[in-house]
Amino acid sequence: MKALLERRSIRTYTSEPVPDEIIKEVIMAAMCAPSAGNEQPWHFIVINERKILDEIPAFHKQGAMVKKAPAAILVCGDLEKEVHKGFWIQDCSAAVENLLIAIADKGLGAVWTGLYPREDRVEGMRRLLGIPGHIVPLALIPLGYSNEKNRPVERFDPSRIRYNKW
Repeated sequence: MKALLERRSIRTYTSEPVPDEIIKEVIMAAMCAPSAGNEQPWHFIVINERKILDEIPAFHKQGAMVKKAPAAILVCGDLEKEVHKGFWIQDCSAAVENLLIAIADKGLGAVWTGLYPREDRVEGMRRLLGIPGHIVPLALIPLGYSNEKNRPVERFDPSRIRYNKW
């Protein structure tokens, strides 16, 4: 619960590299997400080459923080694994949330930067990384050791809860 409640969007990072073992562990957590029909339609691309990271803001202006991140994880949906049409978005989003919580649990910071459904961002990422047409880049998660001191925010709102009917 601590990582879940204290997770914040982190956009500035130290230059310390993220160990491969931590990358593997947080992706393992992402792959534990539920998916429609247990399809698990996700793929993950770890980006840790500075040259590639630096090219991303050219087509994704809101992803500028990636230029300061030592790594990023791209979460993609595989349309060829789709049996329950359209659910890949929910499935991969659940994987992203698991990823973000696992990153926070490891003492690192990250931020969800959306790609899909913005075609300019999707196509930019496809071109940059050579991603085939049946694979859809959903979200880019820059990550690293936080260079911010964000405090948890209380977001619980009981007025948003209903029981049994509207």
